[in-house]
Amino acid sequence: MDLNYFSVLAFSWAGIGIISRILMFFLGDRWAKWELNRAYSEKRPKWIIFVAVFFLILVVVTWVQVGITDIRGSWIIAVLLSLVLIKVSTWVFNYNSFRNFAEVMLKDRKKMRILNIFVLVLSIAMILMGILLY
Repeated sequence: MDLNYFSVLAFSWAGIGIISRILMFFLGDRWAKWELNRAYSEKRPKWIIFVAVFFLILVVVTWVQVGITDIRGSWIIAVLLSLVLIKVSTWVFNYNSFRNFAEVMLKDRKKMRILNIFVLVLSIAMILMGILLY
């Protein structure tokens, strides 16, 4: 199997999704505390701006790759990645709202279960895209 930009992107996205869910499962409440006290502290962390710029550049580079390469279905991952900018823009422009959302999600086991299932299904879809499409 030849790896190209889109397959690496799909496998990386899937890996992050699966590894984070495994960590959440094994760390339990410690994960939630870490997220709320460290990753998403009450004051917006400085790392968020760097990650936001990274994702913006990643989306632009991905769309450029869609335009210059002839890889079937490449636009699918570009659209999905573009949707991540919704979360990123909330981090940057409405951080307190995002943090409140994260706090509600982390404290509600049923909502977290639904989110985790969604992330795992998306991760499996990314793996399949990386194997079958790209």
